[in-house]
Amino acid sequence: MDADKHTPASPSQIRIALIMKTLTNPFFIEMEKGARKAQQETGIDLQVMTATQETSIEQQIQLVENQIEAKVNAIVIAPGDSLRLVAVLKKAQDAGIKVVNIDNRLQPDAVKAAGMKPIPFISVDNEQAAYLSAKFVVDKITQPMEVAIFEGIRTADNANQRKRGAERAFRENPKLHIVSQETANWKIDEAYEVAKHVFADHPNIGAVFCANDMMAIGVVKYLQESGKTKVLVAGFDALEEAKLAIHQGKMTSTMDQQAAEQGYQGVQTAIRLVNADVVPEQVLVDARLITAEMLK
Repeated sequence: MDADKHTPASPSQIRIALIMKTLTNPFFIEMEKGARKAQQETGIDLQVMTATQETSIEQQIQLVENQIEAKVNAIVIAPGDSLRLVAVLKKAQDAGIKVVNIDNRLQPDAVKAAGMKPIPFISVDNEQAAYLSAKFVVDKITQPMEVAIFEGIRTADNANQRKRGAERAFRENPKLHIVSQETANWKIDEAYEVAKHVFADHPNIGAVFCANDMMAIGVVKYLQESGKTKVLVAGFDALEEAKLAIHQGKMTSTMDQQAAEQGYQGVQTAIRLVNADVVPEQVLVDARLITAEMLK
């Protein structure tokens, strides 16, 4: 049930569903930890669920459908696709369920066109964060060089924001020429296979920006196996494996977008919505550049 302003629901009566993309990416394991921290602090009933993979959009839509049927009070969602989740989330809102958007922004025009009420958004400034990760690489380059960008899912807003940030960083250096922009859909194995083709076509690439660390790990795996150990690789997410690669000199940089904090803030915002409190339309969590110097 939705509480009004005068009678806040008791925490144990508040049922919130956190719907993430996958647990195959450690980023979302951290996000769940933050959400569980909010649960422990407040005593609400939190259900956490994910699709099998970050590309399993239909499965994520079904998870939302299931929570509508379960009549939860709120859904906190990291959508795998910025457009395709809008219709089912409108259905959730129409059923009286509060919706909070974390990590990847739902497309604002699509939300508006669907007639949805404003949805609070919690994430980082993905464009600026990607710029900073790529810029750290750019500042190391003094000779003319070919560079590449490995994109995430192209229908995801955060993937597009990160691509734009990397493009901006690379284009600030007139010595750099972007010769390849391919998607590896956030996946290690796909990035490994894409890297094979990209480097076959452009063997002189000297630097790569990957829109998440999973793809960066796949690219690094290919580079290590093929002996291209001088290629600079920037990532995004600050996964432990990526930080180890930076420490070992196999990657140059990544961005910590505080997944746990996003999960925590998402659940806390949902609780406030259920209790009819006013919440900010947007909360941007600080993103932190991670380099070898910082890991010493």
